[in-house]
Amino acid sequence: MTGKVKAQIAAVSGGLLLLAVVLHLMEWVVARDTALFIASVIAGAPTAISAYKAAKAKAFSIDLLVTIAVIGALVIGEYVEAAVVSFLFVFGAYLEVRTLEKTRRSLRDLVDMAPQEAQVVRDGQTVTLAVDDIIEGDHVLVQTGGKVAVDGTIVSGQGLLNEATITGEPVPRSKTTGDTVYSGTILDNGYIEVVADRIGDDTTFAQIIELVEEAQETKTKAQRFLDKFANVYTPAIIVLSVLVVVVTRDVEFALTFLVIACPGALVISTPVSMVAGLGNGARHGVLVKGGDALERLSKIDTLVFDKTGTLTMGRPEITEIRTVDTDESTVLALAAQLERASEHPLGRTVVEEAQNRGLPLGESPTEVEVIAGGGIRGIVGSRRVAVGSKRMLASTDVALPDELAEYADARERAGNTVVFATIDERLAGIISIADQIRPEAAAAIATLRGRGVKQFYMLTGDNRHTAELVAAQLGIDHAESELLPQDKVRIVSELKAQGHHVGMIGDGINDAPAIATADVGIAMGAGTDVSIQTADVILMGNRFDQLVHAHSLAKATVHNMLQNTVIAIGTVVLLLTGVLTHQVFMSTGMLVHEASVLIVILNAVRLVRYRDKGINRLHANPVRNPVGGDRTIAGDRAAQRIG
Repeated sequence: MTGKVKAQIAAVSGGLLLLAVVLHLMEWVVARDTALFIASVIAGAPTAISAYKAAKAKAFSIDLLVTIAVIGALVIGEYVEAAVVSFLFVFGAYLEVRTLEKTRRSLRDLVDMAPQEAQVVRDGQTVTLAVDDIIEGDHVLVQTGGKVAVDGTIVSGQGLLNEATITGEPVPRSKTTGDTVYSGTILDNGYIEVVADRIGDDTTFAQIIELVEEAQETKTKAQRFLDKFANVYTPAIIVLSVLVVVVTRDVEFALTFLVIACPGALVISTPVSMVAGLGNGARHGVLVKGGDALERLSKIDTLVFDKTGTLTMGRPEITEIRTVDTDESTVLALAAQLERASEHPLGRTVVEEAQNRGLPLGESPTEVEVIAGGGIRGIVGSRRVAVGSKRMLASTDVALPDELAEYADARERAGNTVVFATIDERLAGIISIADQIRPEAAAAIATLRGRGVKQFYMLTGDNRHTAELVAAQLGIDHAESELLPQDKVRIVSELKAQGHHVGMIGDGINDAPAIATADVGIAMGAGTDVSIQTADVILMGNRFDQLVHAHSLAKATVHNMLQNTVIAIGTVVLLLTGVLTHQVFMSTGMLVHEASVLIVILNAVRLVRYRDKGINRLHANPVRNPVGGDRTIAGDRAAQRIG
């Protein structure tokens, strides 16, 4: 039965319950009982069918327990008990089915992103082939905007490749002859010819799809306590009821025993806590895919982070401008005017900074051309302007003094991407660009460490200098850099093999396999659809205070579930003892039953208003964000900006 069908059943039966409340207030007893009876049958039918199938397979599930409770309650006329129990159980089943359907959708999204065809040189002719028809050694041609269809090596040409699907880094990388490229990456600008080294299922992108699929298939849910309990309790109660009939010859007494023994409070103890916890999370921007995910989140002792877009904002910004014999505004304005002709993310960063400063960006550049080695040049007004990397300087024969070379190296070691600007073939300025650490990340990590998370890891495709700087600033224990998706999966798997309960938080397609492999996958809400649908927990506001709240809420919800289970089981034990000693009769037993159900519900409702007390402290003490304030540029900004 699909999640849509179960949702419809839950909606109809829930509506009938509300109608019964109205009819009760109007004292229309017959109409009320009729509505409750119909609600019990509609909501109980899926559970009864599931119980029948389980019984045929010689399994005693909680479904059988619920079915007995509902039928018994209907037989003795306790329609409220029957309707409430059947509704809550079918609603919990709907949540589980909905989670599974969303998870499977992530695989379809990954497959849709894979390249389907490519241009290949065969017998001196360029032909378009399906990806499955490419063989190792083929020369594959990729033009601007095209997807790379194989893993291979560039044999001619150059360009800017967006490798976000593989490394998670948003800034395209300059690739030229001899460099390795990966399937699924996109050529933002340029033209390359690639010799195919790995094809089909052997490519990195295909392995990402396979890793996500395998991890989701092997990630089994912990069997709930109620299922284990039902395997023993359900047949025991059935046998005891039969014995009661045989010994006492009193069918009504046996039916009383059976109904009292079927714990309505126990059936709803877990679902009602789960619904309250999930609702609380949703109100605070945390989407958790089911009670099982909440339970696993409460147990994590190791947290693994992606860097770009997770620990950092994923939006490069200028951290410093150093000029040479030219004022800063002139350098920035001319560079921005030239970069208006570029679609490179770093170029857009330069343009945005100039616009934010209110600098005039007049006429469009002319004679624009891409420079080999990573850069762009053209005519801005009457001046020849070029902007690009250190290799761009070498290709244009512009000298870089030793002092400025040391400065540029220092900026790179501080985690920046360095961009050089030349005017009339003379070095005019050095622009440092980097990403920004999320302001609440350090405080959130410190808070989580104080609440039982013992180890923190950062796994990134970025360089070692940047990784070490981020880790040092945030208090992260271990930083691994220059990783591919399969490397992240390997590290997460190794941590799990060592006995750690691992949570993995990321935002990109490249993070999806590791997110799926972890005990708990966590995704940033602004991340890719694949990472979101693969994850168990989604932080819709992209803030780490939500992560702290989610972790705390998970622990509170699991504790609430345990409390409710103890209340429910304790009530059943007391009632059964009373029935067998003839101290509790049907009316008294049902009254206590209803009281226990009410207590369980009220206890769970406390979760609706739950709020982690440490959240306010996170908001009160964030890492300062100078660029977000007065937009000035200062030399010490590198400590706040990590690329």
